[in-house]
Amino acid sequence: MNLKFGKSEIKDIIFIAVSAMSVILSFVLNINYLSWIAIILCGIPIFKDCIEGLITEFDIKADLLVTIAIIASIMIGEIFAAGEIATIMAIGGFLEEYTMGKTQSKIEELIKITPQVARRIKNGIEEEINVEDVKIGDILKVLPGENIPTDGIIVKGETSINQSTLTGESLPVDKKENDEVYSGTTNLYGSFSMKTTKESEDSSLQKLIRLVKTSSPENAKIVKVADKWATMIVVIAFTAAILTYLFTFEITRSVTILVVFCPCALVLATPTAISAAIGNLTSHGILVKDGASIEELAHVNELIFDKTGTLTHGTPKVIEVESNDKNMLKLLASLESQSEHPLSKSIVNYYNNNDLYEVDDFKMLIGKGVIGKINGSKIIAGNKKLMSIENIHIENEKENNDRSIEIYVAKDEKIIGKVSLSDTLRSNAKKTIKKLKKLNMKTTLLSGDNEKTGEIIAKKVNVDNYKFNCLPEDKTEYIRQRQLKENKVAMIGDGINDAPSLKKANVGIAMGSIGSDLTIEAANIALINDDIKEVPHLIAISRKTLKVININIAFSLTLNIIAMILAMLGLLDPIAGALVHNIGSVIVIIYSSTLMNFKLSRNELEKSEKLGMTKHLNKSTT
Repeated sequence: MNLKFGKSEIKDIIFIAVSAMSVILSFVLNINYLSWIAIILCGIPIFKDCIEGLITEFDIKADLLVTIAIIASIMIGEIFAAGEIATIMAIGGFLEEYTMGKTQSKIEELIKITPQVARRIKNGIEEEINVEDVKIGDILKVLPGENIPTDGIIVKGETSINQSTLTGESLPVDKKENDEVYSGTTNLYGSFSMKTTKESEDSSLQKLIRLVKTSSPENAKIVKVADKWATMIVVIAFTAAILTYLFTFEITRSVTILVVFCPCALVLATPTAISAAIGNLTSHGILVKDGASIEELAHVNELIFDKTGTLTHGTPKVIEVESNDKNMLKLLASLESQSEHPLSKSIVNYYNNNDLYEVDDFKMLIGKGVIGKINGSKIIAGNKKLMSIENIHIENEKENNDRSIEIYVAKDEKIIGKVSLSDTLRSNAKKTIKKLKKLNMKTTLLSGDNEKTGEIIAKKVNVDNYKFNCLPEDKTEYIRQRQLKENKVAMIGDGINDAPSLKKANVGIAMGSIGSDLTIEAANIALINDDIKEVPHLIAISRKTLKVININIAFSLTLNIIAMILAMLGLLDPIAGALVHNIGSVIVIIYSSTLMNFKLSRNELEKSEKLGMTKHLNKSTT
């Protein structure tokens, strides 16, 4: 586990280590004053937080009881007990702060791709203006490689556009006159002129930025389980201590009650379990950015997938080659090697051989294909439209049922073969969905692709529900509707367009290695190995962690109550009381550490399928 600590965390670790050593030596050597080191190093920060909490927020939590217990222990001469309590509380506080730290979202990544200038054509003269000055109806010129300044319609020219910023669609989309183009998308090839339909501040990209800024995961406010009990414990402990003194007039019994009722084990219950779970997940390639997400994920009953880059690889690959000409693939690869188009690169990669022909008179026809001469023969590679333009007849033409991209290859005006490309499904996608269903998790696909493509993928992986042609706002709206019906949802995606959904969901899971920085920042959890096969493990361990936390809390409360009764009866002194609740803390830590080795076994899946997880998790999602 790669832990990075700042100066503040390093100082805390040193203080805790020195304090722990002083308490141990104090007990072993029976030198009481050594525990003062722990009281000073770990106790004073607790006193400070307690006073600040009382003054600024009237916050009556565990810190107040701990502070009084430490002071009372000192007053009756139980210095070891005071030092031991301060040290354990400091350890719990450190683990809590470290695991609960949250990451701030960065909007700058989206802002970076926002064009700052536009090339406006006015009265036949080209001028560069600030994008904020673009008005509706302006004619803008966009060059190859540039991001489009604002939304509009092409009025002259044609090109291919990379729209992955907004839609997540991996394949370039061919655009011609009267087609819409959107701000923040990238013009890949030819220059074109567009008529603006929106001002910059109302463009699709700015809308996306506002979605990221304003989307708020209303249901993600996690209240630490231990804190739910803290105030009640303070009241119970004080009441018991006062009543005991009034009935016995023995201050030692009252102080012992405060000591044994110190919620050390209770405070450790949550952070130790979450720390162990985070350590386990890190070893599985899952980065958890805030520990509260693990608790939240345990209540999630629907997992929403983006398609491109999540269930699929996100890049087109050759899936089929049809030809009776053994030399066809070499001719095609030689021709495509002259182009930078993503489809050309996929074909060249598929051929995977440097033995290529020289190509003369190469020409690329945007949105159609490529033409060139090899060894004196005219080679044409492209879609049906290009073949039609070149008057080349396609014999035995088959219906394209799988919506793949078909590249026909012609030599000297005769078809010699065809190559099909498609964004391919991840090998473990279907198995992952199957495991999630066994965990009683509803699965949904929200795709920016067209209906046919979305339907094909949904049926291949067998998700419960799917929607297509989804823009970012459609995805966030779907999540909002599910949340209004008291469902808790997790969203897994990879593109910038998924950032609003990741933030809107109760838990956002980003594909770490291929996702944008913004996507990862907007998410709570990142799959740093870019592999969805670990998602069932993530779901299972989150539920197991919640179970461990609840058992820890029940155990620590029971132990405290029993110890308190013994203290009231005078059967425990402060030192014995401190040892008892120390043993409770150790048991909690040991039980939490079992999460480090948790594995999602076949037995775990069968158990989940047979019994369901909890009443909440089995709630109908329809």
